[in-house]
Amino acid sequence: MDRNLFASRERALRNQPFSPNSTEKGPRTRSATVVPSVCPYCAVGCGQLIYVKGGKVIDIEGNPGSPISEGTLCPKGANTFQLSVNPHRIKRVKYRAPYSDHWEDRPLDWAMERIAERVKEVRERDFMERRDRTVLNHLTTVASLGGATMDNEENYLIKKLFNGGLGILPIENQARI
Repeated sequence: MDRNLFASRERALRNQPFSPNSTEKGPRTRSATVVPSVCPYCAVGCGQLIYVKGGKVIDIEGNPGSPISEGTLCPKGANTFQLSVNPHRIKRVKYRAPYSDHWEDRPLDWAMERIAERVKEVRERDFMERRDRTVLNHLTTVASLGGATMDNEENYLIKKLFNGGLGILPIENQARI
């Protein structure tokens, strides 16, 4: 019975006046590369699928294979694509020099270099190797606040670099789950 229904439906579709443009249409994500990711907003870590075509993000949607969100996204997560392609999005670093009354645009490379210089200055100045006869090897004047959507591997590497490598003690990843 189902076979007959399927055959009659096929015949009905063949007899319809479809234009070649209509029959060749498809979703714009058809030949895109799909990259699984995690929503950047809160600590829940909902799964997202990012569709990339020609080196550009063309769509972002909930990942139905995610055990956390099963493809659903909150309003902020559902708006991730619009955030990434917004023409008003700031793409350069905004910097305000000490005692200045205005902001300047600076390149990201400059900002990363400046942050590295400042961390090195503070570490050289404030690193405590020993107090009395106790070995400390720590730095308490720099802190790290990571994102809760980072995976365990990223948090492990941050902990190893900041604590083991630089001696930074205050390390938090704002996990709420």
